[in-house]
Amino acid sequence: MALEWVVLGYVAGAEAIMLVLLTLPGLERLRKGLTAVTRNLLKPFLAVVPFCLFLLMDIYWKYETRPTCEGAACTPSEHLRHQKSIMKSQRNALLIASALVFYWLLFSVTHLLVRLDQLNQRLEKLKNQE
Repeated sequence: MALEWVVLGYVAGAEAIMLVLLTLPGLERLRKGLTAVTRNLLKPFLAVVPFCLFLLMDIYWKYETRPTCEGAACTPSEHLRHQKSIMKSQRNALLIASALVFYWLLFSVTHLLVRLDQLNQRLEKLKNQE
């Protein structure tokens, strides 16, 4: 299962980098190309949503079937292993949430930039007609 988390981490990182590049001021010359590349990558990155849901169900299943460690029946090493498992589940849930939020932000920003470009083209066309 570690490969899935690595892939999700890389996807979330790529989404974050694209989001930063799209919103960074001073890159107006490159923004049109970046917007086109991002628009083409949005459909393949949509696969992140069902993938995240699958991994979220995996976390839930592991949580429900996890042996409990309560009271004096637990050795310190079992208690530590139990706590590490809980921390890994929380970290993975945070990774899922960040990948989904980054995808939504990337989609929204790309949509806004495309709309802004369309409005600028209309404005230019209206100025040329006058």
